[in-house]
Amino acid sequence: MTEAGSADAPVLETEPAVAATLFGDRLEVARSFTNELARRGEELGLIGPLELPRLWTRHILNSALLAPLLQTGGTVGDVGSGAGLPGLVLAIARPDVSMTLIEPMERRVEWLRGEAERLGLENVAVVRARAEDVADELVLDQVTARAVSALSKLIPLTVPLVRSGGQLILMKGARVDDEVAAARKVILRKRLEDVEVLELGVGVVEETTRVFRATVD
Repeated sequence: MTEAGSADAPVLETEPAVAATLFGDRLEVARSFTNELARRGEELGLIGPLELPRLWTRHILNSALLAPLLQTGGTVGDVGSGAGLPGLVLAIARPDVSMTLIEPMERRVEWLRGEAERLGLENVAVVRARAEDVADELVLDQVTARAVSALSKLIPLTVPLVRSGGQLILMKGARVDDEVAAARKVILRKRLEDVEVLELGVGVVEETTRVFRATVD
């Protein structure tokens, strides 16, 4: 997929074979979302200009690896959904889960709502707000976030959204252990339990996914 009149434009990454394993009978929906994100993502400021050659590997599959961690029939919030990574991807992969996408920017909210409708995702609600503004309105089983902020700032934003006994499942980068160490006081103050760092997709995908998981008291 090369833009007309631009021979050097980035080309969308070929769909990896493992996508069929991760999405199963939802693969066509995932393809449709990926193609639309590739077509409009840079224009809307959702992805950078160099992301097309790694869109599947770094973004779509990276998000999909989180799907098995979602509770069956649960309610899940995605803070700072942006392009729908991981929120829309998880809604595609787990139609049994009710996803609430929390995003403050109007243009991104329009994208999220438009894609949820276009893809027929009846398990998606989009809320235009910051996480701290809806803490009194939402009581969720789990909350996720991707590329939002460091754990020391992200934990206080996400804990109020989760019911007692619910979980934070926050996607992080390679320096997650440093973030956990820096957030030690916050973890204690917020009384998080069963704190662990998971590495998902080892031996399955090129780029594994690191997740900070903890139970909210």
